[in-house]
Amino acid sequence: MSLGFLLIHAKPGRTWTLVLSWTLFAAGIGAYFYVSHARHRDNPEDRVMPTVAQMARGMFDAALHPAEDEEPQTGTPSLVHRFLSSMLWKDTVATSRRFFLSMLLLIPAVILGLHMGLFPYVCVFFSRFILFFDKIVALSLLPILFIAFGIDELAKVMLIVIGVTPTIILDTVNLVRAVPAEQTVRAFTLGAGDFDVAYRVVLKQIMPRVLNSIRLNLKAVMLFLFAGEMIASTDGLAYRIALLRRHMGMDVIIPYVLWVALLLFLVDLAMRMANRWLHPWFRES
Repeated sequence: MSLGFLLIHAKPGRTWTLVLSWTLFAAGIGAYFYVSHARHRDNPEDRVMPTVAQMARGMFDAALHPAEDEEPQTGTPSLVHRFLSSMLWKDTVATSRRFFLSMLLLIPAVILGLHMGLFPYVCVFFSRFILFFDKIVALSLLPILFIAFGIDELAKVMLIVIGVTPTIILDTVNLVRAVPAEQTVRAFTLGAGDFDVAYRVVLKQIMPRVLNSIRLNLKAVMLFLFAGEMIASTDGLAYRIALLRRHMGMDVIIPYVLWVALLLFLVDLAMRMANRWLHPWFRES
């Protein structure tokens, strides 16, 4: 029997690609349905694995009703107004604000990594400190950050920056050093200055891979953000998950987790599309 589809040079067709790419999703969903049905058959009050109907009802309430600790709306507001005042929308906005602010603060990390990779004195000044700081577990700094900055937004954002920035800096340094020296020499011979080489030659070359590096760190960014929200916050997706955990609200927790995964997937997709649009010449080696 030939097993040609298992060979290195095998190329799955369009149909096989579609089928195989969704197989594990279908298997996971089917397994959940089976186990959930079995648990509810034995115990109709089971709250660990809610049914699809229960999760849909929980997500509907989260998307159209305010949180329990907020005052109910008066009158008969429109569907859009109900959604914009809902628990899900307010939690998503709060988490998104912290997330994108932290992403903006990663830009100086890229600039510092660029200068460390090109300018020897900058590298000597920062490299040992960055290497040491990279080995500190960011979550161990959480109590210090809350004491120093309070429990407001700044402490949560600083946790993300401290947790991800050293990795981005060191990765940028490695990408800069991977640029062939012949290109910088040629730029100098054509009359370019140091900063021309840094920003018009090297930065443009490494930018696609820098964006990929940041994209691959999205999960780490969200991990640190969730840690901050779960410990000290009054809103946000992670805060709501931690709050619902006390009441075994799995009918809302599971949809919230899937919602977070969907949002991260969309951010990842947007970054990949932006990378292709900004750098059409780039091909991953």
